[in-house]
Amino acid sequence: MKEVNVYHYDAFSSIPNKGNPAGVVLDADGLSEDQMQHIAREVGFNEMTFVLNSDKADVRLRFFTPGHEMNLCGHATIASLFCLQERGMIDSANNINIETNAGILPIEIINDINVTTIKMMQANPQFGSFNGDIERLAHSIGLSVEELDDRYPIVYGSTGIWTLLVPVKSLSSFRRMLPKNELFPDILTGNPRCSLHPFCLETIDQNAKMHARHFSSPYSGTVEDPVTGTASGVMGAYYLTYMEPELQEAAFTVEQGLEMNRDGRVKVEVRRSCLGQMDVLISGTAVKVNEFRVSL
Repeated sequence: MKEVNVYHYDAFSSIPNKGNPAGVVLDADGLSEDQMQHIAREVGFNEMTFVLNSDKADVRLRFFTPGHEMNLCGHATIASLFCLQERGMIDSANNINIETNAGILPIEIINDINVTTIKMMQANPQFGSFNGDIERLAHSIGLSVEELDDRYPIVYGSTGIWTLLVPVKSLSSFRRMLPKNELFPDILTGNPRCSLHPFCLETIDQNAKMHARHFSSPYSGTVEDPVTGTASGVMGAYYLTYMEPELQEAAFTVEQGLEMNRDGRVKVEVRRSCLGQMDVLISGTAVKVNEFRVSL
């Protein structure tokens, strides 16, 4: 029986068992897609990264939830690059490119005294209108319509993976949220495999600008993602598009995971570029927690 080694890293935190857990499998070229899916299902983390060789970039990353493959995952990218750097498999003195299903993305490795930060470019942001039932949407996460912040639109957004961005008025609502993930597909008729990402401008940490939770698509095999990189990135693009459309750029911190006792921080940078596009970057740290083996 073949066994595969899995490295467990927590991303967007330097404290073990905080942030967002991700499993990393190195040298995964010999694994089939079915085997990757089996490993992701057995491990049970929100995402697994499989590291492969690439003829287009320095390394190729594939991402799997327990239920399906994803085009991009921010926290699993951060985790896998920390894993590669700590094992001397990438040159930490140079920036690199990664191949993903969302495209070739540049990565910056920032080494300060005793702290390494990984900064990754996201795919170009996209938005789409939500035309569903707002009352049913609110109820699907345990809220009333009155708790939603109607100053800003509810929209589908993506910087590599689609989520529904749901602005909420008050931080107090987040403690009461209780997702009914099985209801999402019938509500999200424009993108039934989408996740939900409620957020607000009230925060617990005075150094953070936004507070968020992230509720998984029921097809992913999970309920909630503690600290999300790609969703935080698209929040940056949302901020410039719908909240501060006169600004050319913004940089801020998103706090997430506190309701799950998985407190984490994602740094977001966004700036307008040519032809109406935006450059979106997220950054964070990670820490190794454990390693174990999974049988195929």
